[in-house]
Amino acid sequence: MRNLLKEFFYFSREERRGILVLMAGILLVFLSGQIYTYLRKSRPLPKEDIERQAAAMAEYESFIASIEKQEEKQSYRFKHSAPEHPSTAVALMPFDPNEADSSTLCRLGLPGWMARNVLRYRSKGGKFRKAEDFKKIYGMTEERFQTLLPYIRITSKEKEKEKKEKETTPKATPLYTPPASGDSTVLARSRQEKYPAGTIIDLNRADTTELKKIPGIGSEIARMIVGYRQRLGGFYSIEQLKEIHLDAARLQPWFSIDTSLIRLLNLNRAGIEKLRSHPYINFYQAKAFVEYRKKKGKFQSLKPFTLYEEFSEADLERISHYVCFE
Repeated sequence: MRNLLKEFFYFSREERRGILVLMAGILLVFLSGQIYTYLRKSRPLPKEDIERQAAAMAEYESFIASIEKQEEKQSYRFKHSAPEHPSTAVALMPFDPNEADSSTLCRLGLPGWMARNVLRYRSKGGKFRKAEDFKKIYGMTEERFQTLLPYIRITSKEKEKEKKEKETTPKATPLYTPPASGDSTVLARSRQEKYPAGTIIDLNRADTTELKKIPGIGSEIARMIVGYRQRLGGFYSIEQLKEIHLDAARLQPWFSIDTSLIRLLNLNRAGIEKLRSHPYINFYQAKAFVEYRKKKGKFQSLKPFTLYEEFSEADLERISHYVCFE
């Protein structure tokens, strides 16, 4: 066995010399690669390459700084301040904090982030049981609360029940209120000017004269309906009359609605001022539309805005009736 191994590993002088030469060659190739890499790393770069790298690094740092500054500005604007636009219109009106939407809250002068705090509080089951509870919303200052206090209307469950009972009792809520004068001739003429039961008119076509012929609607209410219709661009539902504090259920039998008469806003052309003039679109929402259009071009639906915190599902549903894309 030992002889077999000896014969297997036996090399002649020429074979041993060849093996040594091969090993030396392999070692030389390996060392030459290491030496070349070392020399290349230690070799100083040309001045042009150094300047080019420095310029690229400076441009990259400038880009990162601009992005961070823009994000910080947007975060401050949307979360910690009121609308920056100097001409933002504040319209104080009676409102129920348990029912008001984001557009209504913003028109009352609340910044967008505070309006979202109100909606978030309600979405978690929170209720405003008295006017003072509205003061507990995060960010509400004493000055702003005192300004809104006279306009807060909170209806208790008992009052709601009493209201429903009155609505179901004809004597308690007559459809027609006779004039103050005791003249029977005036009373008869007033009754003759009213439409009989069963008459139906189009809410998007009727003028104030025609509206006043509906029992229960006088000059002031007729002007409110026409004025709000002009601001909206037309009605798509009788329920919208609740937004100007009218009893939509009682007026329902008198109206039909032709939605083809609604005046639409082109979201791919209208500017911020035009958009925010609509009752359902606040400053932040108008700005989101315009900025999206600038960055990504024209859009064909409201679907991209479901991910924006400025819009709730209810906001997008209402807005969808008043916008087009061509």
